[in-house]
Amino acid sequence: MGGDTSEGGHVRQPGECGHRKVPRPGDIRIEAWAACREHCLAEAVLAMVETFADVSGVRPTATGRVRLLDASDDDLLAGLLDEIIYRLEEYGEIPVDVEADEADGGLDVRLAVAGVADVEITGRIPTAVAWEELRIGPDPYGWSCAVRVSA
Repeated sequence: MGGDTSEGGHVRQPGECGHRKVPRPGDIRIEAWAACREHCLAEAVLAMVETFADVSGVRPTATGRVRLLDASDDDLLAGLLDEIIYRLEEYGEIPVDVEADEADGGLDVRLAVAGVADVEITGRIPTAVAWEELRIGPDPYGWSCAVRVSA
């Protein structure tokens, strides 16, 4: 994603973080970028949430932690997004803020969540993360990732 422009035509600068969604027939592609892998993964979660919910102005009602064990970067991205989908389906929790830190090669994620009833649902809720076209890795500006989610 290095050198790509985000929505609005802004050229990405080193150290910047952000995300965007790219609707496609039958699914949505999310893209995220940040200075480091952990922040890139957190941006990917926020991007996925934005595909189906407006969490702007929503105050979290609980916090949760996710610990993903040492795995490849691709596995961490897919595993984290799968965990978000699972928590949404099982507990009705939607992340409104995310922090991720490296932990012994794995990932320690803090989720500030709100209930589905407290959030405006704006689209179809994702049900799966596609491995095809999934990518995450360093780029000239930090880290970037892209993945398809289907609803």
